[in-house]
Amino acid sequence: MNKIFSLTALFFLMSLAPGLCGEKGDLFASVELLNIQCQGYTLCGPLSKEQHAYALKHLEKADSPKVYRFRDKDLNIVADLETNRVLVIFKQFEKIDQEKIRDLVGDMFMIFGDPTLSAHDEIVYWAWGSKGKISADHYKLAKEKKKKLNILATVKLSSEIKIMENSEKKNVGNAYYIISSPPLLNFFKED
Repeated sequence: MNKIFSLTALFFLMSLAPGLCGEKGDLFASVELLNIQCQGYTLCGPLSKEQHAYALKHLEKADSPKVYRFRDKDLNIVADLETNRVLVIFKQFEKIDQEKIRDLVGDMFMIFGDPTLSAHDEIVYWAWGSKGKISADHYKLAKEKKKKLNILATVKLSSEIKIMENSEKKNVGNAYYIISSPPLLNFFKED
């Protein structure tokens, strides 16, 4: 039943959205169904009329002629020029201390649940496939069996300072998170 609903929703989304056809369109629709949101923006979802109007007034330099970039307060958004769909959501934090990075990680746990992977106490990943969020156990098992996972979307949090390490010294550093669909971004690389 869930698969039938997902397929029906996928075809419905594709019929509503101009420019959503072929492999790229399938990826946009599949990732949008994952409903990964941040501050009113949905990864691979279309910008609302208000968001699009705001974007046009706050454009910033983009790395590709196929996209446009804008800032909504402290959130950076990259959107597809052809479809006005969100490709990347990212936020940077400068000179924050360990307590603030821990608070950020806690907030992200509340939004996205348990992470798929953490590395070196400086990077935390959440990953989604076509069936939803990939658990840490599923990721570990796939890695042990050398099985390739079909990852559709990721949230990556990266910090210059250790997130959980106890230190008497008050460490300060930069951090960022980025929400994107790695396979979809391949369509926007410059040749």
